[in-house]
Formats: sequence, C-alpha cells, structure tokens
Amino acid sequence: MENWKFALSSILSHKMRSFLTMLGIIIGVASVVLIMALGQGLKSGIDDQVNKSQKNLNVYYKTKEEKKAEEDPNYYPTGESSTAKAPDIQEAWVEKIAKDTKGVSGYYITNSTSATVAYGKKTAKNVNITGINKTYLSIKKFKIIAGRSFVSNDYIKFGRIIMLDSALAQKLFGGDTEALNKVVTLANKSYLVVGVYKDPDAGSSLYGMTSGGNAIMTNTQVASEFGVKENDQIFFHIDDVSQANRIGKETGEKLTKISGARDGLYENFNMDSIIEQANMMASMYTIAFGVIAGISLLVGGIGVMNIMLVSVTERTREIGLRKALGATRGKILNQFLIESIVLTLLGGLIGLGLAYLGVKGLTPVLKSQNIIPAISLQVVVISLIFSAFVGVVFGILPANKASKLDPIEALRYE
Repeated sequence: MENWKFALSSILSHKMRSFLTMLGIIIGVASVVLIMALGQGLKSGIDDQVNKSQKNLNVYYKTKEEKKAEEDPNYYPTGESSTAKAPDIQEAWVEKIAKDTKGVSGYYITNSTSATVAYGKKTAKNVNITGINKTYLSIKKFKIIAGRSFVSNDYIKFGRIIMLDSALAQKLFGGDTEALNKVVTLANKSYLVVGVYKDPDAGSSLYGMTSGGNAIMTNTQVASEFGVKENDQIFFHIDDVSQANRIGKETGEKLTKISGARDGLYENFNMDSIIEQANMMASMYTIAFGVIAGISLLVGGIGVMNIMLVSVTERTREIGLRKALGATRGKILNQFLIESIVLTLLGGLIGLGLAYLGVKGLTPVLKSQNIIPAISLQVVVISLIFSAFVGVVFGILPANKASKLDPIEALRYE
C-alpha cells in the first residue's frame, strides 16, 4: 500500500509531466477502442442488413447466357439469349408457390421507378417510387403515421394516389398530417397524398446514397403510367433465415416451371459468399487500423520508459535516502514499477473515456448507414489489461535501475 501512495504522490507532484507521459497511451487506447467499436458496428450492420434481406427472398430472372457467364469466367454471352425478356409473372402463381412451399409465410410483389416529387416551390429529386401489391404492407409492417393505406379499389380505379415516407413528408410539407390530401407533382402528373408511413430503412444505403426520399404507389398504377412490369420483383417472406438457400432454390425452380421460362430461370441470390467477403473486409479493416493504433501504444510505452528513467535520475538522492532508512531493493523496484503501471492505467482509462465520447459523437452520423459502433465489456477489460502490461514491460528497466542504485553513491549525487 505504501508503494501505491508513493507512486500517486510522485505522479500528482509532476502533473504536466505525468500527463505528457500518458499522452501516447491515451491516444493509443482511444484509437484501438474506437477502431474496434467501428469494426464491430460495421460487422453488426452487415449481419443485420443481411438477416433483413434474407427474410424477404428476392427470386429474380436470369438468362441461360448470364448463368453460363456466372459459372465460367471465360465464357462470353453471344448477345442473343442474354437479351431475352423475363416472362410476365401472374400474382396467382406467386401466391400458390408461397402456399405450397414449406418455410414460406408470405410474399409480396413490387415494381419501381424514380422521379422528382414537387409541391409548390419545394422539390425532392431522385425519389424512389415503389409500386406495391396488396400484401406488401402486411409483410413490411410499415407504421401508418397519418391517413390511410391502399385498399382493394385503389388497384382497380387508378385514382392517382400516393403515400409518402415520413421523411419526405417532412421535407415537402413540414409535417406528417400537413401532407394529407395535398397534391404533389410527379413526372408532370398530379397525385393525391392519402397517407404517410414510416420506413425504418429510409435514408440508408438500401435505397442508394443519392436517394431524395421514398414513396409508394400501387404496382398497377406504376406499371400503367411508367411503362414497367406490374409484377417485376418477386419476394417470398420466410421466418428462418437458415433455410434461405433451400427455400430460394425451391421457389426459383417452381417459378421457372410455372412461368414456362425457356431462355432462362428464376433463382435467389446466394448471400453466403457476400456475407463472408463483407465480414472478411470488416475484419481486415479492423486489424489494419488496429495495428496502426497499436504502434501508437508502443510509442507511448517507450515514452513512459524514457520519462521514468529521467525520474529515476532526478530522484537519485530520494532513492539513496530510502535505502539508507532500510528500504529493500524489492521495495524500490516495486515503487517505480507501480508508478509506471499507474501512469499507463490512468492513460488507459482516459483513452477509454475519449473513445466513448467518440462513439457517442459518431453514432448519429453512422446510424443512417446502419452502422452503430459499440464498445464491448471485453474490449474495455482487454484495453485496461494491455495498458497495465505496457506499464510493466516499459517500467521494468527504470525500476530495475532505481533498485540497483548504491545508497552511498545515491546520497552523494547532486
């Protein structure tokens, strides 16, 4: 206990020098912890995004030429079959496949376009317009904030109606309820706003970095007025993502057969390789920047050693006096070693505090990209243990030098 008191007393009596000594450790620990938090946030974001996408399997059309080119890098499409159009899908086929396939709990169909949406002098460019079928909202579970959702008659009457995402409603009208029953202009046509909904993925990379907002219309309306297929994108909703590849293959084969596709086939994109590559990139990023941050910790450790050596020289007479009064070599060694450990531990704690503030500051910025950095308890414990370890490794030389001083020579030192 006495050595701890001596160590703290020495540190507090030279506050500026102690702070400058700790600076390398502070920067190193803060950098390592922040990078680990960002890496964890990136990995969690990838996993979360993949799990979300895997719950709604997109079964899409691929020509035989495209399939061959995918399997054989040396194969080049001739250009004939690769331009073949996908069959016109009937919703009744998709509904039947969903009912007949084990593990599928629902389906939805979409088409899409993008356009500038305007209200008076206010405009939103590159707005994603998604055309949806009747089952879309029940699967997606979007919250209707104001107004109403689409009803069966809306798919038949073509009443030129639209629903806006809350963010877009706020942008154009300043509020959700303020948008109701207003008429917006889209591709030189007028549409009545009947509802406002909340899309949790709005503003994320899912819709593209240049997206100006999101809105939904009936898929029949989008097909009629924008020249796209009514049933363009097919999605099967599943509850168990571990069955995604099996269900994707089965539904793809059934849709290929029922549609009578001859120039291609339907299949689900296998996400396993993408997940593996993304996680590998996240790990490489964390390791690479972690090494750089680790070097700063090493430099900080060398700084601690240098300052401790200076401290031993400055306190030579003090060491001699303590030895003359009966302090053993072990006590002197422990005193300086503890002083070194206390310095690095304090630096580690301050570094953790800075990393925490960094995470708090970055979270609002990165949240829109589905990256939420997090500092785990494991990282905190390892950081503190490593800080103490640096104190031991780089404090042993100065401590050993102090313990070996001859008391008579030390008392004569000026």
